[in-house]
Amino acid sequence: MADKKGRINSIITRNLCDIIMKEMQDPIVKLSSINEVKVNRDHSFAHVYVAHLQTEKTEELVNFLNKNKGFIRSRLAKSVDLYKIPDLIFVADTLYDQGAKIDNIINSWKK
Repeated sequence: MADKKGRINSIITRNLCDIIMKEMQDPIVKLSSINEVKVNRDHSFAHVYVAHLQTEKTEELVNFLNKNKGFIRSRLAKSVDLYKIPDLIFVADTLYDQGAKIDNIINSWKK
């Protein structure tokens, strides 16, 4: 079962990248990345973790994608062959920032 969920996550990730990068014209999406997609157990929701190359613009990116999630979801439905297309919830991915903080703490201990 976990393998099926992993395949669905990867299919959605790949297709969302294509839709957002190729079909959306706003400059905010040009330097963005989708780092992870997590579909819940019944495939009704998908948390999409996104980041922007300029970290201060990540929240702006999340707001833009959440405002346009209806368009993105309809394009996703046309591009994938899934029984149920999950509702998309775009979330800022803070993993890079957390890693940088941990690196700073480790480096301060070394001094």
